Amino acid sequence: MDWKPDRKIRKPIYKQIAEYIENGIADGTFPLDKPLPSERSLANLYRVNRSTVVAAYSELEANGLVERKKGSGTTISRDIWGLTKKRIPSWNRYIEAGSFLPNIPVMQRLRKEMEEEHLINLASGELSEDLFPNEFIRRTISSKDFNGYLGYDHPQGNIELRETIVNHVRDYRNINTNSHSVLITSGAQQALQLVVQCLLKPGDAVAIENPSYSFSLPIFKTAGLKIFYLSVGKNGINPDDLIELYKKHRLKMLFLNPIFQNPTGTLLPYLQRRNILDISSKFGIPVIEDDPYSLSSFVEDDASTLKSMDRNGNVLYISSLSKIAAPGLRIGWIIGPSAVIERLADAKQQFDFGHSTVSQWIGNEFLSSTYFEEHLPLLTEKLKKRRDLMIKYLHYYLDDHVECHTPMGGIHLWCRFKKEINELQLLEESIKAGVIFAPGTTLGTEKGHIRLTFARGNEEQIHEGIKRLAKAYEML
Repeated sequence: MDWKPDRKIRKPIYKQIAEYIENGIADGTFPLDKPLPSERSLANLYRVNRSTVVAAYSELEANGLVERKKGSGTTISRDIWGLTKKRIPSWNRYIEAGSFLPNIPVMQRLRKEMEEEHLINLASGELSEDLFPNEFIRRTISSKDFNGYLGYDHPQGNIELRETIVNHVRDYRNINTNSHSVLITSGAQQALQLVVQCLLKPGDAVAIENPSYSFSLPIFKTAGLKIFYLSVGKNGINPDDLIELYKKHRLKMLFLNPIFQNPTGTLLPYLQRRNILDISSKFGIPVIEDDPYSLSSFVEDDASTLKSMDRNGNVLYISSLSKIAAPGLRIGWIIGPSAVIERLADAKQQFDFGHSTVSQWIGNEFLSSTYFEEHLPLLTEKLKKRRDLMIKYLHYYLDDHVECHTPMGGIHLWCRFKKEINELQLLEESIKAGVIFAPGTTLGTEKGHIRLTFARGNEEQIHEGIKRLAKAYEML
């Protein structure tokens, strides 16, 4: 078999292999009375993953050309003309044809690698388990009578939780609102998806930060939006860039993470936050404020959210319990004009008929408890200690090679290598060394950056993780 797949063309390799075998069956290259090559042998021959060959054989099986039996391998179908053959769907074709785009391959790879216990995870943007309020939740579940309703709840979410969130954002974030203006969501991710799907249409122009968490989300491209980037510097975005983008492209919406931004950790200065709101009001640009980190400030002066400064109702505010309690609770919320909230709630009800009443009950108990007042300063103290440790070990192991912005809150370090590197190649070497991180190109257009999360690993893992990263860097 002299044929080889062509890696320069856009057609997937598994399809090329499937077409080659199909043509080989037709012209006799693969005789009807002999088994086809094994998955492993074809994978070795073509230097591809075995899963690629599996996909090719699945395609041929769906078309009725081959039969696959466990332990016997793959053979050409005895009923190749399909007279009696029962056909199965070609699932690969359906997967590729779906309108909702998958995560980019690097993100899919990271998700799979996170399942490996031997790897130190500095990639995932979440708290480590020892930072969760586990004891409080266990005590709540075991010692308190569940008094919630187990049927479908209000489309906007449980009224008690919404009222608790109203009090919470007033006391901790200086945001004044009411329960009619709050929608409970399955974390901030669902909140963003509802906004994109319900308030925008294909062809609308939106602005996001570069780099940013939103950069890696396929929901914007799935919705057919035109995406324009606002460069994030040491002091966040430049409001003048927003004006220029609006005049050129008539922006319909701005997505912003102004407080300890992901991934850079930058804090948008007060005057720039004020300017953003003035521009929003002048041109009528809605602002979607994503605020996971404002309560994890390492300094005494708390940063004001855009929503707390918003006097005209221009800001839709998104936050959650994921970065201050536990992501597994899946409690997020949107605060905005009641008409918008009703529209988003109607869509959410179509998706899932409302949020889990049990997790809403736990979330309400947590936010309304005196424990929360104790938990928050302890959390920020531990996060600050881990930030300092990560910076210390980066200086020790990679001081001459990397520079990082020191965030005043949040959970991420944004690091730039001083010499030109391929961060995807560094990721491959790091996986071999036993540590993973988020490559910068999954979060923005600038190369040579990586994001390290200091909340995901404990102190020992942070030390060992940076040591392994330095080892991987030496292999480049």
